[in-house]
Amino acid sequence: MWEQSIFTKVWEFGKDGAAMVKKHYKNGLMLGVFLLAMFFLGRSIGAIAFGLHLQREMSIRETAGSALENTQALLSAENWGLGFGSEGTQPSGTASSDKLKEYNAYYVGDAGEKKIYLTFDCGYENGNTSQILDALKKHDAPATFFVVGHFLESAPEMVKRMVEEGHTVGNHTYHHYDMSKISDPAVFQKEMDDVRTLFQETTGTEMAMYYRPPQGKYSETNLQMAKDLGYATFFWSLAYVDWNVDAQPSHEEAFSKLTGRIHPGAVVLLHNTSKTNGEILDELLTKWEEMGYTFGKLEELVQ
Repeated sequence: MWEQSIFTKVWEFGKDGAAMVKKHYKNGLMLGVFLLAMFFLGRSIGAIAFGLHLQREMSIRETAGSALENTQALLSAENWGLGFGSEGTQPSGTASSDKLKEYNAYYVGDAGEKKIYLTFDCGYENGNTSQILDALKKHDAPATFFVVGHFLESAPEMVKRMVEEGHTVGNHTYHHYDMSKISDPAVFQKEMDDVRTLFQETTGTEMAMYYRPPQGKYSETNLQMAKDLGYATFFWSLAYVDWNVDAQPSHEEAFSKLTGRIHPGAVVLLHNTSKTNGEILDELLTKWEEMGYTFGKLEELVQ
């Protein structure tokens, strides 16, 4: 009976298991050896199980830590965006004017002055830039053209004309990369320097130290890099979807967006690749003038 009690309480193999063990281990010594062996076997299995559990916990923590780091990295990068209120008022930006000024960056001018700052992003030439320059010349309206390396290489005569007609040419980086992903200052500087060098070789003049982040993607690190290199960074306070050459907005849609959301101190972003922009710019400038607006240069915003 004592053997049955031990087997029942200690091993709990069930009636059949206990009977089988009793049959083969009648000898008390052999039973002791068996129990001792099973004890150490249980300890070993427990240790292995604990080790696997610990390894799994560490893996989970490492994965969670990696996910947190990735999330923090993503949160450090921003896409420039705007929030509009009532008609004729300045929109709010992803970052405030005061915050941007810490990095010599700007997106809007004086809310009390009906002045517009025209800017054009130039990725490549597709036949609209000349028409845009004609309209600007007709209205004596200055503009800033932010150019990439390809535009400088493929349309040097257009760049020369911009300079000759009194416009400003700024830096849109050489390759039009997502600069928010660049953390190496040397890589960042090369993207900027290559454009400056090419501009100087093309025009014989120095490029303005104005920078526009491609696609409006940036990080505070990037803004600091640009500032350290001596650049003023410019975002915008008015734009519309004009960049898709395969789905150009109608004249009516463009006018609705660009006149309905115009506001004092507006930094307007347009793309030179837009056929619509080339076709409506003369009329659009006339309309803005009729609304009481004048046109200024970005240098007026730099402090």
